[in-house]
Amino acid sequence: MGTSMPDALLPTAVNQIADRLGIDTAPTFQLQSGCSGAMQALDLAHQALLGGRYRTALVIGGDVCAKHVDLTVDYSRLPPSEMVNTMLFGDGAGAVVLGPGDVHPRAPTLHRVLVRLTGLDRAPAQTVEWFGPGDRGLDRPGFHEDFKAIADSVPAITTEVLAELLEHQGWSPADVDFLLPPQLSGRMTEAIVKQLDLPAVFEISCVADTGNTGNALPFSQLRETLPQLSPGDRVVAIAVESSKWIRAGLVLEQLG
Repeated sequence: MGTSMPDALLPTAVNQIADRLGIDTAPTFQLQSGCSGAMQALDLAHQALLGGRYRTALVIGGDVCAKHVDLTVDYSRLPPSEMVNTMLFGDGAGAVVLGPGDVHPRAPTLHRVLVRLTGLDRAPAQTVEWFGPGDRGLDRPGFHEDFKAIADSVPAITTEVLAELLEHQGWSPADVDFLLPPQLSGRMTEAIVKQLDLPAVFEISCVADTGNTGNALPFSQLRETLPQLSPGDRVVAIAVESSKWIRAGLVLEQLG
């Protein structure tokens, strides 16, 4: 599971979910991450399956943002760096099941998951504080977002992720049938897709309907994409995390 805002610090959400599903003895992992957490969880599961030790993985992404919203606050009086997190982000969860092709012969093939930290010597553009009993009275905001840094950097990072994924697969921009772009906000996603200039791509975006649900968003996009795939269709998904600048993405293909 990838999450930035679980229900509690302990027990971890992934183990609570496993308990509710009746799962026991299987290894569980919970990754603390922002908008790239879903990709990180997919990468971990993908690598484990490729190693041949495991045959099936349940990969989850989810965040509980509402617990950080104080409905008694007049958010119109907050500085934009604090207000934007409350305006954009919401609760959500999603999941996929990964397995080998001989078990799921008609399922799309996940070729690659890319995750790269690119935050060396770069200031975080988003912070979410955690307050415990020892420091909850400190006078510092729970949220801070440098939206200008995000707007300046994310389009370029998205372009770099797309180029690396296509080069690795030997695909050209014209080979991409479905694009699942970063879901930061409706306007920013629109600007990012326009900049990528993919000639015949079908964009799958949902942030205008769901809000930014963090680690759930890639799964919401996949939910819309997978039923539409025909043999030969190729999909590229991209996520960018600004908290300490992680670029991520995946490529999958409906082979048959």
